[in-house]
Amino acid sequence: MQVSQKGVALIKQFEGLRLSAYQDAVGVWTIGYGHTGADVRAGRTIDQAKAGQLLAADLARFEQGVTRLVAVDVSQDQFDALVCFSYNLGLGNLQSSTLLRLLNTGDYAGAAAQFPRWNRAGGQVLAGLTRRRLAEQSLFQSKGGA
Repeated sequence: MQVSQKGVALIKQFEGLRLSAYQDAVGVWTIGYGHTGADVRAGRTIDQAKAGQLLAADLARFEQGVTRLVAVDVSQDQFDALVCFSYNLGLGNLQSSTLLRLLNTGDYAGAAAQFPRWNRAGGQVLAGLTRRRLAEQSLFQSKGGA
């Protein structure tokens, strides 16, 4: 499965676009649409085209990861919500989450209820993360059906 334009728009909305490297809420060097990695360091700048390329490469990695981890059928909207969640938190957090455990047992409602629990960075509740998790939860619960 691939993330839809709706899912890409959600990621872009919450990640924002920054063409100069910056440290996120927990000190991770970030650039573009939330891209992180060894290639991001202080002083790095990119253009909008490069930001789009980084996003496409990152999305492919997260799409593959979500596909590998999810053992039940999901709708396009549910897939998009899971990719957005993982894009922000990492595949490791999805893999070890109660959200994924519940989802993989077929408890879609229980899985959906887990999204708001992931609203902290560095131990602090962040309003932006609360909004993002509620948006992901809403998308996951939308009537795209599984």
